[in-house]
Amino acid sequence: MTSPMAEHTTLTGPLHVIGAGLLGTSIGLAARRNGIEVWLSDANPEHVRTAISLGAGEVPVPGRTPQLVVVAVPPVHIAEVALEALDTGAVVTDIGSVKAQPLEQIADQVDYATLARYVGSHPMAGSERSGPLAASAALFDGRPWAVTPHVHADPAAVRLVEDLIALCGAAAVRLSPVEHDLAVARTSHLPHLLAVLAAGQLTDAVPEHLSLSGQGVRDVTRVAGGDPDLYGQIIRANAGVVSDLLRSLREQLDLLIGAVDDPSPDDLVEILARGVAGTQIIPGKHGGAPLQTGPVYVLVPDHAGELARLFTDIGEIGVNVEDLRIDHDPGRLAGLVELQVEANAAERLRSALEARNWTTHR
Repeated sequence: MTSPMAEHTTLTGPLHVIGAGLLGTSIGLAARRNGIEVWLSDANPEHVRTAISLGAGEVPVPGRTPQLVVVAVPPVHIAEVALEALDTGAVVTDIGSVKAQPLEQIADQVDYATLARYVGSHPMAGSERSGPLAASAALFDGRPWAVTPHVHADPAAVRLVEDLIALCGAAAVRLSPVEHDLAVARTSHLPHLLAVLAAGQLTDAVPEHLSLSGQGVRDVTRVAGGDPDLYGQIIRANAGVVSDLLRSLREQLDLLIGAVDDPSPDDLVEILARGVAGTQIIPGKHGGAPLQTGPVYVLVPDHAGELARLFTDIGEIGVNVEDLRIDHDPGRLAGLVELQVEANAAERLRSALEARNWTTHR
């Protein structure tokens, strides 16, 4: 199956993907899905062999120049690899999560004519797994993918990168490199560091305290489990912006401490309300306005087939599930499934499930 706009692309190949990890291999699979010739290379030969065996591409053909090079390597190597790729005469993009630093490093080493062929980008997609075996041609489907052209970028090079994004099934979002780095600092880098601090506090807890862990602590700390070396590179590459946000947060933390110590509830309630307001402006599905949802909690026995039975019943009831999470009950073989549905459908779903002998909670 081809992606939308595939028949209109100016990207005909070859496409050279340098870095055959999760993202690089997924790009190769998506491009091959659309009939593009893909070359793969990686410092780890095993990654290349695995990616090729999955159908993501082939080894580069000597003597031929790729039309587009995608640099999908760790942050500390992006500029070095991109400079080598620019020497081939191809258009080059990288998919690192920080854009201003590699642009500055590359611009210091090349003339404007060469720099015109470099256009940074950043797909907002990934997985808790890594490596080529975790790759999927559908990884980017429906996901935003930032394109960060600089003032000297050739418009044709920008269009070529956006063609790749369309072939991968993603939606291009144009930002300047500086805008991009501020955006990801707010929405990704700062939340990651806060999760790290919250998770780090757990290392001092005794086992009896940890036995009380619920879904809330799992939600807050989940991203803290990422590779420390990789995320250290990402944070350091965006250090200036992240440091500014952390200083602002430190001021807010001082205000929060004062509000907690103050017997008057007004300041604390105001801070908590600001948090609620922040959650309400996060875009909803498909980039639309946030949907007002309500929770329906269902106790599900922890054995095969029960989740399937629950979702079969929900489908027959005719209520769409917007989101869900499962909190396992440490005291018995059951899980509490939290279903987020449209607010005006929550009570109807709850009553209908109880009529089908499900145990629900408000």
